[in-house]
Amino acid sequence: MYAPERHQELLNKARTEGRVDVATVAAELDVTAETIRRDLTALERLGLVRRVHGGAIPIERLGIEPGIADRERLLAGEKERIAKAALAEVPDGGAIILDAGTTTVRLAEMLPQDRELTVVTHALPVATVLAARANVTLHLLGGTIRGRTLAGVGAWTERSLTEVRADVTFLGTNGITLEDGLTTPDLAEAAVKRALVAAGRRVVVLADHTKVGRHDLARVADLAQIDVLVTDTGLDEETADALEAAGPRVVRA
Repeated sequence: MYAPERHQELLNKARTEGRVDVATVAAELDVTAETIRRDLTALERLGLVRRVHGGAIPIERLGIEPGIADRERLLAGEKERIAKAALAEVPDGGAIILDAGTTTVRLAEMLPQDRELTVVTHALPVATVLAARANVTLHLLGGTIRGRTLAGVGAWTERSLTEVRADVTFLGTNGITLEDGLTTPDLAEAAVKRALVAAGRRVVVLADHTKVGRHDLARVADLAQIDVLVTDTGLDEETADALEAAGPRVVRA
């Protein structure tokens, strides 16, 4: 198993079980304890786990949300495939909403240049990608910029979205479960996401497989409110079928 594969395995175990024990995982993966310690140190530098005596715990258990720079380095290949698959949901013309997030930024980079599109976003990274596109009419919503996501939040952002009705909302999320639907760590961010859902005739969620099974503080939407979930093949078929039965069509890219 290569180092990136071990890193993903360790991160999945930390999020699923709440903790990684160095000795146990070293035996399971048939590597030395020192190898696992180096792997956990690498994940800690990315802001994804916090080292503790004998192992590590995911930062979500500490109430810490990784910043956008940290998230950009994780699962880059999967996010690329998710964004490419999501292109099938982009209308031939009309208006779309792009939420904040590393995968929605990738989608913004891939948007076709052979059709006129109106794009609404509250995310500075998305706006930066699209601002100079000749075929895109860009509407950047105001609000208080949240440092971790570089996105506008607050009453101004939410109020602006009540005046919008787009063909498709492309939404990011931190967590997805059958019980709680979509969740995110920040209450202000969740309020804007709910407004994004309400502003779209269709809602397409872009989320890699590590988001599935994760619960966060603030609820955003039930699965029945989502039309399509675009994820990656790291999500097993059984879980994908269960999610699909709850509402959205599931695409595994």
